[in-house]
Amino acid sequence: MKIAIGSDHRGFTVKQRLIVLLQQLNHEVMDLGTFSQTSADYPDIALEVATAVGNKQTEMGILICGTGIGMSIAANKVPGVRAAPCHDPVTAEMSRRHNDANILCLSADLLSEDLIERMVRLWITTEFEGGRHARRLEKIAQFEQKILSRRDEM
Repeated sequence: MKIAIGSDHRGFTVKQRLIVLLQQLNHEVMDLGTFSQTSADYPDIALEVATAVGNKQTEMGILICGTGIGMSIAANKVPGVRAAPCHDPVTAEMSRRHNDANILCLSADLLSEDLIERMVRLWITTEFEGGRHARRLEKIAQFEQKILSRRDEM
């Protein structure tokens, strides 16, 4: 699988470790920054990863910042993206199983290295259940299209 990954400066070290893990699991990784611990604005990185996922250049994405929340807010502005800030294995699993999240947003400051690794492994292997959840995602996609259509009319 091809996975886009990005972080701000606070998530840089976690991102570097996750790139190694993902490559060991035989995934192709697209590193979209940041490339150092120099201060970086999370919306810039979120846009890069979300665009890659939204345009289907990659199947999934992972974003890391201090809490994972800012990355999620920014990434969800891109059409076709379902970015979920997850803080434990249950939210990571359910974000895939019920919401078909295509970007996992993680906290570099609040989660241990071991927990992050467990969550990433679980997230990339959990399948979407479909069924009633697919109906709900279709409603979200229709809502997104209505918003985009209204923007075009303005």
